[in-house]
Amino acid sequence: MKAVTTLKSAVLAGIAIGIAGFGYLALYDKGLGGSLFGSCLFACGLITVIMYKLKLFTGTAGFINKGEVGHLALVLLGNIIGCLLVALLSRLSPIHIQENAETVLSGRLAIGPWKAGLLAIGCGFLMTTAVTFGRKGQMLPTLFCVPMFIVCGFPHCVADAFYYLACPAQFLGANVWSVLLLYVCIVLGNTLGCNLYRLIMIGEEKV
Repeated sequence: MKAVTTLKSAVLAGIAIGIAGFGYLALYDKGLGGSLFGSCLFACGLITVIMYKLKLFTGTAGFINKGEVGHLALVLLGNIIGCLLVALLSRLSPIHIQENAETVLSGRLAIGPWKAGLLAIGCGFLMTTAVTFGRKGQMLPTLFCVPMFIVCGFPHCVADAFYYLACPAQFLGANVWSVLLLYVCIVLGNTLGCNLYRLIMIGEEKV
């Protein structure tokens, strides 16, 4: 039953991030694609996750122990399912979500998997920072950390799951293996970044 509860919570977290991604892509139609305004609005996704205490991969990876890898994988699965649900919903929208998602994915593919994975470390670090203080009721870091990782172009594995799944099926299918390699590198980069503070400050954590 604990696994079922975790999965349901993770699906809801994926929905929250997917909706944030939906709004972010919608701004492309208004000439605000990639803007600071859109980056700030995206923070609503993480705020929702923190306030409802949902299971988000980048909000969990920095707090688990070695024996909880299976739990983390379940969280990621649930997040992806939640993103898929919102991606399917986005196909009903008159906004050009699919085309805008393709723009984001094309940019990721142009960077390449290894560089994207290294950049993803920055996102993981910022996400764990935001969640650490958010769990203490201090939401201000969230309002800065989320826009920061987006403005810097640091990939977020759950947000990216929504962007990829929202892409036109033909484009995604034509690049499926490249996208899979890209995604694995981003997940690994996020995971490392989420644990960066613990790895460097081992035995001396003060937060």
